[in-house]
Amino acid sequence: MVYPIRRAQMIAPFGTGAMSISKSGISAICGGLDHWYKDKNGSSERVDLSQYKIKEWRLERLLGVDHFRLPPDFRYKGAGENNKFLTVPFLRFPQWHYCTFCGDMKKTELTTKSREECSTCKANNIKKFMVQVPFIAICENGHIQDFPWREWVHRSANPSCTATMKLVSTGGGALTTMQVKCGCGVEPRMLNKITSAHPDGSTELSKELVGGGNVFYCQGKRPWLGTEDGETCRCHLRGSLRSASNVYFAQVRSAIYIPGEVSRQIKTLIELFQSPQYVRILNLSKRGNLSEEETVDELRAQFRIELETYSDAEIKRAILSLEQRATIEIEENEGAGGTDLERVLRLEEYSVLSETSDQDDLKIRWIPLAQYDSNLFDMEKYFSDVFLVEKLKETRVLAGFNRVFNDRPTDVQQLKYQMWRSVPDESSDNWLPAYVVYGEGIFLKFNPDLLNTWENKADVVSRLQPLAERYRNLLVNRRTREKQITPRFVMAHTFAHLLMNQLTFECGYSSSSLRERLYISDDEANPMYGILIYTAAGDSDGTMGGLVRMGKPGYLEKVIQKSLINAGWCSSDPICSEIGPQGPDSCNLAACHSCSLVPETACEEFNRFLDRGLTVGLPGSQQIGYFS
Repeated sequence: MVYPIRRAQMIAPFGTGAMSISKSGISAICGGLDHWYKDKNGSSERVDLSQYKIKEWRLERLLGVDHFRLPPDFRYKGAGENNKFLTVPFLRFPQWHYCTFCGDMKKTELTTKSREECSTCKANNIKKFMVQVPFIAICENGHIQDFPWREWVHRSANPSCTATMKLVSTGGGALTTMQVKCGCGVEPRMLNKITSAHPDGSTELSKELVGGGNVFYCQGKRPWLGTEDGETCRCHLRGSLRSASNVYFAQVRSAIYIPGEVSRQIKTLIELFQSPQYVRILNLSKRGNLSEEETVDELRAQFRIELETYSDAEIKRAILSLEQRATIEIEENEGAGGTDLERVLRLEEYSVLSETSDQDDLKIRWIPLAQYDSNLFDMEKYFSDVFLVEKLKETRVLAGFNRVFNDRPTDVQQLKYQMWRSVPDESSDNWLPAYVVYGEGIFLKFNPDLLNTWENKADVVSRLQPLAERYRNLLVNRRTREKQITPRFVMAHTFAHLLMNQLTFECGYSSSSLRERLYISDDEANPMYGILIYTAAGDSDGTMGGLVRMGKPGYLEKVIQKSLINAGWCSSDPICSEIGPQGPDSCNLAACHSCSLVPETACEEFNRFLDRGLTVGLPGSQQIGYFS
């Protein structure tokens, strides 16, 4: 069973633990990392791993690995001397097959490569091939297994019957028309409600398989690791179509490249700022909620001679490095998860994107707001800075995966454990798969004074209340990863979507080739109020230059103006603007596919937390929009 998959797709959506379908219609699950980088003989002795290694110091720190590796590419004999015939293992899953002619079911091995012929039909001189069943079972802990067909039809957790089963349809396409029969003569059983679940996490499959108050729990199966053995799991099992979108959520962690090695001057400053007299000033500045500029001014006032050879940018960078180092040490001591470290990673990027750069992999140009035509759009009113990112490099890492829910809080080490049958002991072998893409972008920073004034308005706070309440209920019922939902976050997120939708008409990129990166935080010590719209494609789309061109004076004003005008009225209004919580998890207000949603690959929040009302206002309440 051999079929090609692009290297970028091995990160998402077809990475370890994910199912894909070959051209011949066979469904297979991507194997664990233990067996990557092996040749056709199963050996890795002649593999030159240096050709695949990637270094990204910030993600290495976040995920606790030594390095990253590109997925192996397949090379024939004439493609060079090293790394020939490397493949990524895929295993046939689901294992249960059935005949579409007679309904007979049969379970095959994970390593089966050939098509399975129906033996019953063959005995009757009819040549029919079996196909994989359309149903599987998953749980919130990331496990996946074949649907418990024999247990289901016998209503027993440990049935002893080994008779041949049949999967038949009584007519129609609903689950209520599908039933399982067993040759032992037990009463057939329908498949209705096998995908149903309750708010408390319990499922109909686990509760009703045996019945009588007995719960059938997940068996902890991990077939992508090449074994049918299970581990202990007390999670409810949920039936699912094998092609359902909630079967696999790749947990991709990404980072925009920023220089990893600080300059000698900044290293000297960091050492200087750790002395008691500097620590006292920095602590006073932090307690007084002084801005970066005010902190620099205070330091220069106290230590004019010592700091006269350093620029303001170098002083800011040294202060930021100290704060990040302290944050990481606190989190490591307290055993914190990766969420706060991700915030630190974003803060680093925000700081670098807010300055010009002329490095090989990061070229940023600042455009004064005065160059933009206020007659087209008043940029100086709503924004504080515009930066054109003429070149950027993004590293995307497959850190693990979730099933059922995408935003389930999972420890970084637990995610890594899912990917390996045997987690490497040596730090040098501690790695994760990654892919590098190049592109361009537009970085916009909102006006902080206007933003603070706007989000403290009573009607703005009131507008957000239904969305925030719905999200709080979601946190309780689903045990999802908590996120702070604020007016500035919803407004900036919605504006990013509106801008991306308009840019697809203006710059030539497809909607799936653009991506957002949100830098929003109301933390008093390190506030962020920026968005980055950049190219997300890993092929030729990363070199067209059209996105940066649309960020130049004379173009960006028109794009923003058009996006806001179009957002004022949705083709689904008044339903879209009046229906209340809608969309994924009911976590949107006035936002739908007709006005604000983008491809899921382009959005960081799975198209949630959107509202045109907080962005441009709505009929009867125009004043609540930031851009009103």
